[in-house]
Amino acid sequence: MHTKTVQVLWGCFLLWNLNIASSQTVYPGIKARITQRALDYGIQAGMETIEQMIMEKSIPDLKGSESLEFLQIDYVSYNFSNIKIKSLSLLNTSLAFVPGVGIKVLTNHGTASISTDWEVKSPLFQDAGKADLFLSGAFFTGILNLSRNDFGHPTVKLQDCHAQVSHAHVLFSGELSVMYNSFAEPLENPILKNLNEMLCPMITSEAGALNANLSMLEVLTKIDNHTLLDYSLIDSPEVTKNYIDLNLKGTFYPLENLADPPFSPVPFTLPEHSDSMLYVGISDYFFKSASFAYFTAGAFNVTFSTKEISNHFVQNFQGFGNVLSRIAEIYILSQPFMVRFMATKPPVINLQPGNFTLDIPASVMMLTQFENATAETIVSMDFVASTNVSLIILGQRLVCSLSLNRFRLSLPESNRSNTEVLRFENILSSILHFGVLPLANAKLQQGFPLPNPHKISFVNSDIKVLKGFLLISTDLKYETNSKQQPRVHGWEALNLIKGYWSGKLAP
Repeated sequence: MHTKTVQVLWGCFLLWNLNIASSQTVYPGIKARITQRALDYGIQAGMETIEQMIMEKSIPDLKGSESLEFLQIDYVSYNFSNIKIKSLSLLNTSLAFVPGVGIKVLTNHGTASISTDWEVKSPLFQDAGKADLFLSGAFFTGILNLSRNDFGHPTVKLQDCHAQVSHAHVLFSGELSVMYNSFAEPLENPILKNLNEMLCPMITSEAGALNANLSMLEVLTKIDNHTLLDYSLIDSPEVTKNYIDLNLKGTFYPLENLADPPFSPVPFTLPEHSDSMLYVGISDYFFKSASFAYFTAGAFNVTFSTKEISNHFVQNFQGFGNVLSRIAEIYILSQPFMVRFMATKPPVINLQPGNFTLDIPASVMMLTQFENATAETIVSMDFVASTNVSLIILGQRLVCSLSLNRFRLSLPESNRSNTEVLRFENILSSILHFGVLPLANAKLQQGFPLPNPHKISFVNSDIKVLKGFLLISTDLKYETNSKQQPRVHGWEALNLIKGYWSGKLAP
């Protein structure tokens, strides 16, 4: 019920956005570029799969009638049913971009071998049996027109379809095959005529089925219990002679609030490269919207007991097991207490050439709680932790890690001396450096899935941090034996912060 409510709210929100979209320029949070190399590889790696898919399709019966003048038979009615493609070869196939339109598909010199049941009727006789049909000189060309619908789904429409088979040869089998094969040739031309009339309607129907599947893609997906991610197309794909650009909204929203963040994406341009099959640009707006959404949802507020932190330090960082006891000595405490970290503002994202930083403005509170009593704040301080973000792609996942760069602590309302401030700053810096960040990185090491179709892996990948955005360059590899499960979510996997640290300590 909750999911349906969210979907209804999202629908209303989207329609409201459509009303104002025409009056302002909208820029993407994510850009994906598909190059000619990707199309060429798709033909090379996927042709066997495409041929297998075609062979599994149901083919309508071929029916007709023909006069056999040489036998002085006015007509013979025929029906070829249960048509099965046994083998298919489409070796001479190519894909090419059509600027401003879509992708042109061309195949020629195709061949096929078909098995079928047959039945013939005439005034003199009727019979049935099995036959093989051999097709050659198959030709097809058409353009897949790429666009988007009002809900941000990609759409595909086949236009300028031309398809024909040049030659057909029927070979009957059975006891009377010699006789039937003697008048098979007069049937081949009408069979070809009927078959060629069926081809484009069949192909157009398959394109329609593909379009129906695309319309079911979830352009808004729940990432976790805190956020939703909108990766709808903000405009139709941009097709040039060398590539296709897909402009995706790339905005995170708090689960219960679908209002846009109080800032807008700025335009960015992907470099004119074509060495890789796929380029993905992820703008700082994407990360900023995630930071704002998680902050609004309260995901950055975590509380630890001293026992939890101390146990973790003892197990993982020899020499730091007494850090919390040193803090206790400063404040002359004998009872257990808690440490609460709360982000005071959304973490600040900064992408500069070769440098990705995340500044976290937050407060830390020391609290004590006697049995059956409310928690009492001992001391509260504000700090800013500046971290460097390192990234690497492993398989289909983007793996991030954080390292502490700077730590600044202030006590604006404290009467304590600067010496104690400095001492406490050093202790908290140690906690962050040797405790909190390793825990966060342990979560981040799980990696975040990158968008990729079923059975497609990323290889030869590279990440560059440019001014205002990340550039991911990668080739693709088709895994014929991949155990990866198919998904209907085109960009659902782009959960770059799905593994956010919840504050639960690792055992």
